[in-house]
Amino acid sequence: MSGIVIIGAGQAGASLAARLRALKYDGSITLIGEEPVPPYQRPPLSKQYLLGEMGLDRLLLRSESFYEDQNITLMTGTNVAAIDPTAKTVALADGRTMPYTQLALTTGSVPRKLPPSIGGTLEGVYTVRTLADVDAMTTEFRPNARVLIVGGGYIGLEAAAVASKLGLDVTLIEMAPRILQRVAARETSNYFRNLHLSKGVTLLEGTGLERLTGDTRVTGVILSDGNKLDADFVIVGVGIIPATALAEDAGLAIENGIRTDEFGRTSDGSIWAAGDCASFPWKDARLRLESVGNAIDQAECVAENMLGAQKPYLAKPWFWSDQYDVKLQIAGLNTGYDRIVTRQGEGDAVSFWYYQGDTLLAVDAMNDARAYMIGKRLIDAGRSPDPATIADAATDLKALLK
Repeated sequence: MSGIVIIGAGQAGASLAARLRALKYDGSITLIGEEPVPPYQRPPLSKQYLLGEMGLDRLLLRSESFYEDQNITLMTGTNVAAIDPTAKTVALADGRTMPYTQLALTTGSVPRKLPPSIGGTLEGVYTVRTLADVDAMTTEFRPNARVLIVGGGYIGLEAAAVASKLGLDVTLIEMAPRILQRVAARETSNYFRNLHLSKGVTLLEGTGLERLTGDTRVTGVILSDGNKLDADFVIVGVGIIPATALAEDAGLAIENGIRTDEFGRTSDGSIWAAGDCASFPWKDARLRLESVGNAIDQAECVAENMLGAQKPYLAKPWFWSDQYDVKLQIAGLNTGYDRIVTRQGEGDAVSFWYYQGDTLLAVDAMNDARAYMIGKRLIDAGRSPDPATIADAATDLKALLK
């Protein structure tokens, strides 16, 4: 019997399936995942899990019994070969075919890898995306081992923090003039540069990778400036790309991910998409968000719309990163900012507020949950306090919500 099939058993897929049942949908739900384990949290992989502070049992989003109790057919370790929108079927790699009345694509994203021509396929070169990725590199984390991290975004910086805490010799290279250049203001970059330098990490900004060296296993690296470094292993954190191959092969519209309308529907009326793989209308443009918050919120909205709600998805972006003893919390999107307002909190807390003219766009808060929470509420409400008021440490932020 056909029903709803969900391809991709990550945060978005699990959230969508659970929401369908919470909404009293009583048809069949099949959740298909490539990995051999039930849906789990990804953010802790590069933090608590890599540090050995969190086991697989705590990584799981739900207990395995949840899916059985909710009558959700969970197919782990299962690869999908193709989608036939005309026949409304999903072809599995093992030759089986599954019919659907509605299909949801929550295929997520895949990490960018270094090309083989510069050593990207050598042993000892890792990415941080899946449980298997992290399990494969765990034995490399030995005190005094030399690790080279390629990429100064949040994944690279989080991996550097873990490696430093475990006593490794850490070098991070970033091709751009500064770490976090694509996603954050200079003030936030400076904050995290100083933090990592204080922990003994070597940061080489404005430095590209010429190639990795080694016959079968990586032994070192030649940088764009000609310098050579020895390395026992390498972690590549140079971004992710939406997993759109199935959708593209099925003839669905692609635009920086699987193109959806405001309800999460793709160019095929029976197929929906949510999470990292989906792009959606946002403020007269299109947006694709790579975050847990978006995966959950968008998937739950799509679940409602699959059952006829016709509810537009209104994104409320938020993100976070843990590095050493610093928790960075981000509210909003800083695209188009032309001014940064710094607010000093109590102790080591500080926040950077992004403005475009007089409009508040986003907040980066380091160890300042109050600034983050109030900033998020202000942004969600479309309110923009006077920048001078924000900069004044004597201002009671909570009063701005009245």
